[in-house]
Amino acid sequence: MHNDVVLVIVVGTALAFDFTNGFHDTANVVATSISTRAMSPRLAIGVASVLNFVGAVISLAVAATVAQDIVSSDAITPTVVFAGLIGAISWNLITWYFGLPSSSSHALIGGVVGAAWAAAGASAILGNGLLGKVLIPALIAPTLAFIAGGSAIAICYRIVAAQRPGLVARGFRLGQVASGGLLALAHGTNDAQKTMGVITLALVANGDISPNHFHVPTWVVISAASAIALGTYVGGWRIIRTMGTRIIRMDAAQGFSAQGAGAAVILASSHFGFPLSTTHVISGGVMGAGAGKRLSAVRWGVAGDIVTAWLMTLPAAAAIGALTYGITRVFGTGSAGPVVVAVVALALAALTFVRRAQQGAPVPAR
Repeated sequence: MHNDVVLVIVVGTALAFDFTNGFHDTANVVATSISTRAMSPRLAIGVASVLNFVGAVISLAVAATVAQDIVSSDAITPTVVFAGLIGAISWNLITWYFGLPSSSSHALIGGVVGAAWAAAGASAILGNGLLGKVLIPALIAPTLAFIAGGSAIAICYRIVAAQRPGLVARGFRLGQVASGGLLALAHGTNDAQKTMGVITLALVANGDISPNHFHVPTWVVISAASAIALGTYVGGWRIIRTMGTRIIRMDAAQGFSAQGAGAAVILASSHFGFPLSTTHVISGGVMGAGAGKRLSAVRWGVAGDIVTAWLMTLPAAAAIGALTYGITRVFGTGSAGPVVVAVVALALAALTFVRRAQQGAPVPAR
């Protein structure tokens, strides 16, 4: 019975993470469209929410990677998955509080890896999968997006060099509606999949799914897709400001180039089952589009802060995940530990939101 209680807590916590992923990563999808005034904030977020949902249900390759290729299913229990989720949510909230666009994907993977290590030691970690499907793509993907964004803006400027600026701006803003929609779709194919993979991993650990007949249940797909879509609609204005205006001041052509580059890299990675950080990718595209115009257009100090947050994400989330697992074990192997931690985590999350609301969220430029 206690395993079923823990499983329910795990599913609820996973969907809560998916929700935080949506509002944390909203900026990845909509910031460029909003900052160039291609779309109004509410319209951009509404469209992104719908397309996030659609993207989440059209591919399951990333979900399979998270469930099968990062940690050993033999060493995983629902409590381990719960601790990993708490690590990921905690890091998401910390970086959201300070307006840093860190990686929700790497926070989730780091949290689960840290909890699994605390529970069963280093043997629980599948090193080849972690290296080949997480760490190496984490380095290559933003670099590709940077190159693609820089190349795209150079080509765009060459094509429209002789055209009237007003006509060019209107054309690229219209193009951003399409490129932004494609980016939102791509985001759903990758980010929502991680939550699906974690819930499925918990179901395998609980004995509800056989490891020899791996599949992602339909209810998991729909619930995860809905949670990330709702989180996207709620939005994360603090991170939107960082992504949309503090890295570079973009024109419509740069926004179009950055979104197109990001969407292409994410969709290709989702096809091969790589659980990418969409934050890494779109940030690389934004910086590439800025540098393609001129290097001084990129505010490299802000970009450096973002890179620092990236580097901290895996180890920080892993440490929180490991600590959370240790705390749950203080209460034994039953459901008491996860219940206590879940209640405390909800209280702290509510306090965080209240404090941020009291300080006042910045209003995005319209």
